[in-house]
Amino acid sequence: QVQLVESGGGLVQPGGSLRLSCAASGSIFSIDTMGWYRQTPGKERELVATSASGDMTNYADSVKGRFTISRDNAKNTVYLQMTSLKPEDTAVYYCYAIIRRVARGPRNSYWGQGTQVTVSS
Repeated sequence: QVQLVESGGGLVQPGGSLRLSCAASGSIFSIDTMGWYRQTPGKERELVATSASGDMTNYADSVKGRFTISRDNAKNTVYLQMTSLKPEDTAVYYCYAIIRRVARGPRNSYWGQGTQVTVSS
């Protein structure tokens, strides 16, 4: 089994910062991509940022310059540093990973349970 556990969400004022963490655990051979998505009620889940092997990163236009994704591969952990937060960043943030559980085995997608981020004064 594989688990993704997020932490770091909460309530923050506009202009503030938060750092999200997501640790993958369980039967893991390798992790290709880790990233973050977010979702608000009535809307589809949308990409926030991803980090692929080789330190390739990708960001949604709405967060470029404000959010930074990073990984600690030794800890199977991905972080999302969020700065200059806006009310429209309010959402449930989900961790995402593409993981190979055994050598030469298939790569599968896994999701965390989500953590609420609320930006409000």
